[in-house]
Amino acid sequence: MIHVVGHTAIDHISRVTGFPPVNGSTIITDRKVYFGGGAANIAAGIARLDVPCTLVSAVGGDFSGSEYDIWMKELGICQDFFVVEDAHTSTAFMFTDDNGDQITFFEWGASVVFAESEAKKLDFVHMATADPDFNVQVAKKAKFSSFDPGQDLHRYTADHLTSILPCLSLLFANQHEVEGMCRKMELDREELVAMVPMAVFTMSEKGSMLYRDGEETHIPPIPVMMKDPTGAGDAYRAGFLSAYKLGYTPLECCRIGTVSASFTVESIGCQTNLPCWDDIKARYSKYFGEFNRVRAR
Repeated sequence: MIHVVGHTAIDHISRVTGFPPVNGSTIITDRKVYFGGGAANIAAGIARLDVPCTLVSAVGGDFSGSEYDIWMKELGICQDFFVVEDAHTSTAFMFTDDNGDQITFFEWGASVVFAESEAKKLDFVHMATADPDFNVQVAKKAKFSSFDPGQDLHRYTADHLTSILPCLSLLFANQHEVEGMCRKMELDREELVAMVPMAVFTMSEKGSMLYRDGEETHIPPIPVMMKDPTGAGDAYRAGFLSAYKLGYTPLECCRIGTVSASFTVESIGCQTNLPCWDDIKARYSKYFGEFNRVRAR
């Protein structure tokens, strides 16, 4: 069982012609509402790959019986929720410009309950965007733990990071999060990598890097027609973690994560184009060579 800790959210995704200056404005050319939240996106991707998954999250009184609730149950996601009846389920407002750059405004809503909650001891867990103190608790109790700070990095202090990183089995981050963590802890990239047994850093159109046992391996991206970058990192994590749980090597996991992300960016919305194993196999074989299914660990 993979446990994923963090936000369940409703995503309002908008396209804009460009980002405005302070006190300025810009034109929204498209806006839609989708299911989201970093942890929920990852859990959905894992469930789509038929790997047992529990989502540890917080929702408001508006969630039970909603379309999102029904969707999760159809996917087979086990829900371990803190329910805050008088709060909204978290909501994200994302704006993407013509260059593919993105700005997000996030309403925590029910997720504030993490700060006053006790974390459980979990064997295999991924910590996505959530309360820093709660995630530190999770990491210290877990047998296998992976973590990505995501867009909540601004909430983490240097003390939070120096507490959580030595507890990890795996660190995920994109290039901006790597730079942010290094600034907060006054480290360089090599020193950050040295704090964890394994790290995977994604770099948008440049692919990703795997750091393990003192070695660096570049995983190239897959050329696809991108409609929306939202959720690409979550899809990568879902593919990687599912594959790792099933017994693939870390390099194979990175490639499977890359393939998973390539499907997500072809559609607007984080959970609208989640691949199954047949999808993964076909695209993996095309770009990375022979793909073999393995049994669970």
